[in-house]
Amino acid sequence: MTTTNTARLTVHSQLAALVRGKPVTAAPETTLREAVQLMHEQHVGSIVIVEPESGNPIGIFTLRDLLRHVAAAGDLDQMLMSAASDRSLLTLNWRSTIYQAALVMAREGVHHVVVVDATGKLAGVVSQGDIYELQSGGGKAISGAIRSARDMEGLVAAAEDIRRLAERMLAEGTAAEPLTQLISSLNDHLTARLLELTGLDFALPKIHWCWLSFGSEGRFEQTLSTDQDNGIIFACPAGEAEAFRQAFLPFARAVNERLAACGFPLCKGNIMASNPDLCLSADEWRGKFHSWLQSGSPQALLNATIFFDFRPLYGDEALTDELRAWLLATAPAATLFLRFMAENALRVQPPLGLVRDFAYDKSEAFPHTIDLKASGSRLFVDVARILALANGVAATGTAERLRGLASRGKLGRDDVGAVIDSFYFIQQLRLQQQQLGTPAGLENRVDPERLNELDRYILKEAFKQAKKLQSRLQLEYRL
Repeated sequence: MTTTNTARLTVHSQLAALVRGKPVTAAPETTLREAVQLMHEQHVGSIVIVEPESGNPIGIFTLRDLLRHVAAAGDLDQMLMSAASDRSLLTLNWRSTIYQAALVMAREGVHHVVVVDATGKLAGVVSQGDIYELQSGGGKAISGAIRSARDMEGLVAAAEDIRRLAERMLAEGTAAEPLTQLISSLNDHLTARLLELTGLDFALPKIHWCWLSFGSEGRFEQTLSTDQDNGIIFACPAGEAEAFRQAFLPFARAVNERLAACGFPLCKGNIMASNPDLCLSADEWRGKFHSWLQSGSPQALLNATIFFDFRPLYGDEALTDELRAWLLATAPAATLFLRFMAENALRVQPPLGLVRDFAYDKSEAFPHTIDLKASGSRLFVDVARILALANGVAATGTAERLRGLASRGKLGRDDVGAVIDSFYFIQQLRLQQQQLGTPAGLENRVDPERLNELDRYILKEAFKQAKKLQSRLQLEYRL
């Protein structure tokens, strides 16, 4: 479980790919001096304490712990690792993603997580430094600033830093996939810290709950121009949902307003946790999803394009894991609904002309332009969502859904690479348009005639890949 080339990894890669070599371990009865000497010899910043018989990790000792004990004038020869190590151990399964590890570290304010295999045995240690190698130096500094923020002023400043970093990386030629992942990751850290600080101002119910992300944020596909799409899921006894909802709503309104202050506009469609319809118990969310799956109404289809891309951002992730498992088990049987979704997705065709290279839409406000979101990236997003739901693929990101489908033999492995590259080329053009500070309404639009010859050619080929992907959907549902 070692890796030699982190440049090939993304935040969606498994933690196993980031584990480097066999972890350094010590028994509970090892003295502090012996442990420090071992760390020095092995050139590591942490050592895992394991039970001698089972080999299971029970604690971790880091250089921060050493400084604490030295400052307290501890006896390095007398103190044992069982007393010196941090026993509030954070562990993640090796199949967890690098992104999950980064979010846990940011949330808990720690610098290491212990990675275990399927049986709970120690597999390795991943540090913040390992993850930061996948990001830019600016991303590391902003993560630290978010973690140490104590008020809204610090978070507002961090949000502005995220936008500046993204614009700089775009100008330096960073590809769309790692850039959108970085934007989403840093925005998640920011939101999680904002939720923590806001929670101090409210007496929240003592029940399990989780903040949800929908839409582009749920897919890890945020661009430079994005509003809020969020909700809350909570666990409560039957018949008590309304009382708990009323307890959460003031907190949710404060979070939505503070996110707006950080540069994330309030959703015009009110897809926010402060909307009572989106602050629901786990049973209510299942009921809502079930009602959509049984309906083919335009509103149900629209809801599917937003809410079916949900993922947890902060809180008890088990609630969302259970909801996702239920949806994946239920959706494949809703064949009529999936067919309606497919028909709806195919109503938007790639803007390819019969005579000219491109077909422009009929926008009076923005003539001779193409909407790269509605007529571009959306085509890939919609097909990936439908096929993922039909085939039990748990991922929410478009590229990860397509890769998951390919691994199951539902898409050709050679074809899927071209499809994903095409999707991200369109995303790159969207980011570039947004960076230019274009007027409202033009953030996702482009005039192909203003592109250079190469970009114009690639854009045309990208739309051909979208058409090819739609043909796969058309064949699947015989439309």
